[in-house]
Amino acid sequence: MALSAGLRCCQRVFSWIPVVIITSVVLWSYYAYVFELCLFTLSNTLEKVAYLLVFHVCFVMFSWTYWKSIFTPPTPPCKKFQLSYTDKERYELEERPDAQKQILMEIAKKLPVFTRAASGAIRFCDRCQVIKPDRCHHCSVCETCVLKMDHHCPWVNNCVGFSNYKFFLLFLVYSMVYCVFIAATALQYFIKFWVGELRNGPAKFHVLFLMFVALMFFVSLMFLFGYHCWLVSKNRSTLEAFSAPVFQNGPNKNGFNVGFRRNLQQVFGEDRKLWFIPVFTSLGDGHFFPMRSRNESRNPLLACEEQWEEDGGSDEESLGVQRDPSVTVEIES
Repeated sequence: MALSAGLRCCQRVFSWIPVVIITSVVLWSYYAYVFELCLFTLSNTLEKVAYLLVFHVCFVMFSWTYWKSIFTPPTPPCKKFQLSYTDKERYELEERPDAQKQILMEIAKKLPVFTRAASGAIRFCDRCQVIKPDRCHHCSVCETCVLKMDHHCPWVNNCVGFSNYKFFLLFLVYSMVYCVFIAATALQYFIKFWVGELRNGPAKFHVLFLMFVALMFFVSLMFLFGYHCWLVSKNRSTLEAFSAPVFQNGPNKNGFNVGFRRNLQQVFGEDRKLWFIPVFTSLGDGHFFPMRSRNESRNPLLACEEQWEEDGGSDEESLGVQRDPSVTVEIES
């Protein structure tokens, strides 16, 4: 037991190494740009002020989105998806798999669950003892079920899911903006140092290395951001891109694709003024989502969807999230 606890503690410590690396590179880039380039190399005062002003705006937005991506905790399913003490006892005492499936089917009648396991059974997490909402998956690193889980990202040491997917996308955006601005403004001085127009000194190393690092990170981020833009346009998570969600009529990779505009609103919200600000504006509560097909949006287990609303829904008031008014069974096909 002590050994297992020690290993988990070491794993938690080592999991922060990628974050420490990124933070160290960013702090060095701040020093290299502000001090070595702007203060020690640039001679034009107006140019210094303009560069420093725009740079700090980019730096603040990058830091803000990175912080939100790291420290926004992944949202687990609400209590209504957990088994009651009686149901849990029934499920654990029953040894026949078919009988266990039937118990879960009975419990799921009161829940807005539309996706299934590959076998057609209700998706159930034995570790968390919860019926998984649509698009919810168990993260073995975070050791919890995560609503609309996309992936576990080591660079933010956090699960990217419903609660922070917008922050993660903005982190990619402002990371690229940060790299592009540094590369664009440092280019002429990079060339001058390279051809020997400026005298050698500590600034030369910092400016040359700054250019290489900015371009290297930009290229890698560009491909990752492009992939996630494609996922958002299709309303898929990374997990769903590799394994299509299973509905009543079988797997359907486009099951949650409700059109480009509404797909964007699912992640960024309806107020476009807040799209590029790292505040939570995603629609819904992460427990159920609009679906492409009318047939897929009808759950034969859910006898009355109004019952879910009357019973308090999914505790969305306690979660502090926005409800998507389009999440009903009357969904455009």
